[in-house]
Amino acid sequence: MITTAGLFDLQVNGFAGVDFNDAELTPAAFETAIDALLASGVTQFLPTLITATEAQLQARFNALDRAVQASPRAKAMVPGYHLEGPFLNPAPGFCGCHPAAAMIPADIGLVDRLRAPLSKPIVLLTLAPEQPHALEVISEARARHIAVSLGHSDARAATVKQAIAQGALMATHLGNGVAHQMHKFDNPIVAQLVEDTLWGCFIVDGIHVPKAVLTMLLRTKGLERSILVTDAVSAAGAKAGRYPFAGFWVDRGEDGTVREKDAPNLAGSSLTMDQGVRNLVLWGLCRFEDAITLGSTNPRKALAEQGIAVSDPGQVRWSEDHRVIETVLNGEVVFQQ
Repeated sequence: MITTAGLFDLQVNGFAGVDFNDAELTPAAFETAIDALLASGVTQFLPTLITATEAQLQARFNALDRAVQASPRAKAMVPGYHLEGPFLNPAPGFCGCHPAAAMIPADIGLVDRLRAPLSKPIVLLTLAPEQPHALEVISEARARHIAVSLGHSDARAATVKQAIAQGALMATHLGNGVAHQMHKFDNPIVAQLVEDTLWGCFIVDGIHVPKAVLTMLLRTKGLERSILVTDAVSAAGAKAGRYPFAGFWVDRGEDGTVREKDAPNLAGSSLTMDQGVRNLVLWGLCRFEDAITLGSTNPRKALAEQGIAVSDPGQVRWSEDHRVIETVLNGEVVFQQ
């Protein structure tokens, strides 16, 4: 048996059939998701809300925050929230499954209004730095102890450098949230990948980024600046079928892909963090110890660079074939295989 720190997922839109982007989210439903996350070795995570109108976002945050406050386990597991949008690039390909019509120029006032009634802070903001006012919002967010990540963006090298100068720390699901056809060199993936100070977040499911490409991305970014995330939606930790997500429906295929019906782009993932760890090892991309670093130590280090201290409340015990057999939260066994 191998004992490690608990896993920390910076991007969870939903899990086990439960959509965190639901204004009708109940504490009971959220507790179901908590059970499944603990079974996957996750002891901390950032519930993530995607692009919507201000009224929709406020209603969704309020419901999410009530669910967190109703759960002693969630209080320990959720240090804050991740707002992915609405300050993203609305162009086809870059917007992904986010509703382009709800995307607006960056506005720190909106972030302030959303977080004002919440008991937990918004600690991570994903935006596209090429959008109007985005560079100013990056520095304003940092002043509020909100880490900023670049995503759903067509920013080229000069703009990415400006964003970093203003305080951008990360690249959200690097390699995704971009158009399928771009300039082979002057593109946002290369622009973010070569910046040594940016943490690169990767969805290690073999679907969002093919294994060969992921090998190149990890080698270039370096394990010391890479982070394992899932971008999980309600279809994660669940069987193939149809699931709700942020006001629309997505289909999870038997192969694990998640899409809106008849849409060419992916709509989040069905990846779990423990499977991401196994994939990294099985594909020969790193040792098990390094995979745990990507899924546990590095996300905490990244937030710490913004002054957001996140202590680990849990431990995970793994079998020799790297499957979760026990999860401990605040000294209590909360999952056992």
